[in-house]
Amino acid sequence: MTVTERINVRELAPEAYRAMRGVERFLHECDVPPATLELAKIRASQINGCAFCLDLHFREAKKAGESDERLWSVAAWREAPWYTDAERAALALTEAATRLADRPDPVPDEIWVDAAKHYSQEQLAALVVAIAQINAWNRICVVSRRAPGSV
Repeated sequence: MTVTERINVRELAPEAYRAMRGVERFLHECDVPPATLELAKIRASQINGCAFCLDLHFREAKKAGESDERLWSVAAWREAPWYTDAERAALALTEAATRLADRPDPVPDEIWVDAAKHYSQEQLAALVVAIAQINAWNRICVVSRRAPGSV
């Protein structure tokens, strides 16, 4: 199947795109482990069905040294043995924050408390920003039909 891009947001909304790239720079410099951020981006992109972001973040994670096992099992992180307790907490938070409409209490206290056991307040703030950011990118790429491999 050939995907035809509907619209190029980067070209048509360059100021918004630059602002989002600024958030990416913040995330690149924050104190959350880069592997954790990539896993969160991959999991949110799986949930949102964003092939472009999955392709991009799988490639980024591989360049950073991630194993195939950790990458192909992100969707089954609860059952897979490859993740630390901190990464599991970040993945649970990512899922809850990505699926806000799926339950009456979108991010239950137990998920937040578990994440807070592993991350400082500053790291939690950055993780929340990272989750919001990848969800925004997913929506831009899915709506615009950005093709995987086009970067």
